[in-house]
Amino acid sequence: MVRQSIRSITRAFLFVLVALPATTLAEQNGSSKTPTCRAAEALVRVPELPEASGVAASTRSPGRFWAHNDSGEPVLIALDSKGTVLGHVRIPGVTVNDWEAIAVGPCPTGSCIYLGDIGDNDAARREITIYRIPEPADATASIKDADVFRARYPDRAHDAETLLVTPKGDILIVTKGETGPVALYRLPPDAKPSGLVTLQAVGKPRASGTVVAGERITDGTVSPSGEWVALRTKTTLLLHRAEDLMAGNWKEASRGSLTDLGEPQGEGVAFGNSTTVYLVGEGGGKSRPGTFGRLSCTF
Repeated sequence: MVRQSIRSITRAFLFVLVALPATTLAEQNGSSKTPTCRAAEALVRVPELPEASGVAASTRSPGRFWAHNDSGEPVLIALDSKGTVLGHVRIPGVTVNDWEAIAVGPCPTGSCIYLGDIGDNDAARREITIYRIPEPADATASIKDADVFRARYPDRAHDAETLLVTPKGDILIVTKGETGPVALYRLPPDAKPSGLVTLQAVGKPRASGTVVAGERITDGTVSPSGEWVALRTKTTLLLHRAEDLMAGNWKEASRGSLTDLGEPQGEGVAFGNSTTVYLVGEGGGKSRPGTFGRLSCTF
């Protein structure tokens, strides 16, 4: 009844991030306010992202976003904050096996885009690949040389759709939870392009085995301040304090439902700034346009 009233009056979606009993997000921030996120506008349909899988905010060009499909040509789609396509960045010479995640973070040349070819529906890949390219200043470009990080898990193959890059340059992967548990792995700090490295397990998995469909992690993002990590499922947004998660502690600061947004298949998430979260999703099959949305959050 309340949701219907909100929809009819404001035509915006509101969800409360429900804090866990042990430690509320408000208590951690020294505030009595309950965190909320509101859809800033209706979802935008993006025909060029029918299989949208990841999204990341540019650091070189504020207000620009990089997104990609999980198959097809090695191309990044540049978007503005309204979901309008600005251009394409082509990366010839790299392979698209199953691109599932993208992040922007520091690198020796300044700001780089990290692409996670980490999808593995059958949990059968002997190794995964992370590509790194200098973040282009222009929305349309062709990047000839990409750094290639090859890695394997220390236990067995996993399906994953989440690549996290912190402001300090740490690179981590969160497994999906469909072919094994939701778990956190870190690329060794001394990893260099080329060669094959073994990922480092961080803490224990979130659960002992595979998780139900609604709890499978489809993407994640680190806030610009490095304070927060947002993980998402197809229907839920989870907030973690970065210092907790990076230490292998899966305690959630809060979680909120995304079902009212109406995404056909929610996939990607990115912090625009410390109070804005952007989402992308697949179109739902048969080359239907993907979706792009924005949440305005109060902490």
